[in-house]
Amino acid sequence: MKRYFLVVTLLLVVVVSCVVMGAGPFEGNPKEEYYMITFASGIEYWKGCFAGMQDAAELLGVKPIYTGAPQADVNQQVTVLEQVIAKRPAGIAVTCSNPDGLRTPIDRAIEAGIPVVTFDADSPLSKRYCYLGTGNYNAGAMAARYLAELMGRKGEVAISTVTGQLNHEERKAGFIETLANEYPNVKVVNVGNDNNDQTRAATLVAGFLQAHPNLSGLFCTDALGGVGAATAVREANKVGKVRIVSFDTDKGTLDLIKEGIIEASIAQGTWNMGYWSMMMLYNVRHNLVKPVESWQTKGINPLPGVVDTGT
Repeated sequence: MKRYFLVVTLLLVVVVSCVVMGAGPFEGNPKEEYYMITFASGIEYWKGCFAGMQDAAELLGVKPIYTGAPQADVNQQVTVLEQVIAKRPAGIAVTCSNPDGLRTPIDRAIEAGIPVVTFDADSPLSKRYCYLGTGNYNAGAMAARYLAELMGRKGEVAISTVTGQLNHEERKAGFIETLANEYPNVKVVNVGNDNNDQTRAATLVAGFLQAHPNLSGLFCTDALGGVGAATAVREANKVGKVRIVSFDTDKGTLDLIKEGIIEASIAQGTWNMGYWSMMMLYNVRHNLVKPVESWQTKGINPLPGVVDTGT
């Protein structure tokens, strides 16, 4: 079977109130610093996000800075975010390893006059101005349909995910609910937490395969989970018997698709996340978006609350 990437065409609607003089960049202040804060900061996935932020910052003439927590650990990320807030930057784009854990420092930044947007993974109850990311529920639904058809619309599947992280919870929900509603003969028999760790995912999926010898499908909501799942499937000599649908386009995933171990992977609009995060922050910082006069004192958000950056 020909393997390919799932493409979910989702609408990105953004109003950016910037005026470009001529064809050149803005004459911004190169000392004006905007931070991108991630978790598991060394993984390949974030490179696309920061590339988008860099491109926007170059256009605007400001300075982008990348930092993050080395692990997918909410306490580490809170520490990093608080350290950045203390620097009084012009704006912060943060992806949230835990929606509740990041809420207080995000609110503290907003109250200190520092614009904050979230990307990739949201903290919806915080005071952040905007969330920019994938329509994760719909992406999970698409994965469910594709995997179910590969399995002949029947069989057992398991899910390797990142428990407690909102974007992964939404992908999982879209997957499970779509199978229940549209493919009643495809049963989800196990769900486990790989915590964005390739080795942990391999161990997790090896356990799935041992506990469920008739397992014929795996959905991995993160790239490292997919690579780890592929390792377990190969070691169990079940390549072609257990179909894998994963997320993202890191080199490891691409190589495994070429080998025929992973069937498909959902590619997210990472560059869009970074580019439009930078644009949103700049617009708020310089009060270029004015839906109504004195929006700050009227409690009106000048930005769209959610922006779907596509996949």
